[in-house]
Amino acid sequence: MTKIDIVSGFLGAGKTTLIKKLLAEALSDTKVVLIENEFGEIGIDGGFLKEAGIEIKEMNSGCICCSLVGDFGTSLKEVMHTYEPERILIEPSGVGKLSDVMKAVQDVIDTKEVTLNSAVAVVDASKCKMYIKNFGEFFINQIAHAGTIVLSRTGNISEEKLNQCIGLIREHNEKATIITTPWEDLDGKDILATIEGAKDLEAEMMAELKAHRSEEEHHHHHDGEHCHGHHHDEAYCHGHHHDEAHCHGHHHDEAHCHGHHHDEEHCHEHHHEHGENCTCGCHDHEHDHSHHHADEVFTSWGMETPAAYGKADIEHILEELEKEGEYGFVLRAKGMVPGTEGGWVYFDYVPGESNVREGKADVTGKFCVIGSKLKEDNLAKLFEK
Repeated sequence: MTKIDIVSGFLGAGKTTLIKKLLAEALSDTKVVLIENEFGEIGIDGGFLKEAGIEIKEMNSGCICCSLVGDFGTSLKEVMHTYEPERILIEPSGVGKLSDVMKAVQDVIDTKEVTLNSAVAVVDASKCKMYIKNFGEFFINQIAHAGTIVLSRTGNISEEKLNQCIGLIREHNEKATIITTPWEDLDGKDILATIEGAKDLEAEMMAELKAHRSEEEHHHHHDGEHCHGHHHDEAYCHGHHHDEAHCHGHHHDEAHCHGHHHDEEHCHEHHHEHGENCTCGCHDHEHDHSHHHADEVFTSWGMETPAAYGKADIEHILEELEKEGEYGFVLRAKGMVPGTEGGWVYFDYVPGESNVREGKADVTGKFCVIGSKLKEDNLAKLFEK
């Protein structure tokens, strides 16, 4: 299977720099062919890429999206036949429309052995507003059709200007992943994984939740079996953490159905959804839910942000998540953000237990919350900075 990746971007945005990084750090063991469509003269970047052992088919008769549809098709087929690459990188002219490049590729693909793997737009974050104003149609087309938008020169602008750039992009593309972290802080493998959709925090957390539920169902198909008398290092009643006789294994002055324990030993009213096999031990209240799958019962909320947070900021947020009345029942939260003192801050949260630590740079700051009856507006206000 040959994967075709289109790396677009306006003139001077940094397409070639990104390609160099991907080739050196993520694709060094992959048989790659780079197809460059230079606007005008032969590209000055060809020398480096030839030295790197990459075969180049340069087409210099004009823009791929207008005059090269026929020539492009012939060239692409020739590349696939001659080199049988594992991956083809296409770097179109900086003034081309990404949608036309994508159509040209799709018109050529007539076999199951070739797939259009990704469409990327590289955007100079320091010039985003100016480009939209002066080159609206071409620039916006690249933004609108990209699955991933890679911002360059983010380390050279203020957080305010970076957020303004993200806001302008979101006006034309609500769904694309936006990479905001300076490239020098990232490994090319992480950038490639993001481009290919492999780094999805929400999907990762839901998969973890389903795995817990599946394991729990396997161990708890017994009539009347409750938390009591069982010990789990990380078991969940729809994800509730419990330890020995308590759902969460921690003590509070307030008694919640989350398993908080105190002298009166009763359950507060709560609004997250339990199944009939729930093992939290709080069955003094009525509920009419059957044992649902995780994706049927729980919802998720998330956000991406380039903003920097301190460890104390994250710890405060995690403390606030215990307030079910304010935010809904939060079953799990996870994220990674740039730190105010350098480095990155990572966190994991389950009710009554959290972990805040240092970690490596990611492509952008991310938060994800999974729970029941989440109050998304309040969560957004809590996490925003």
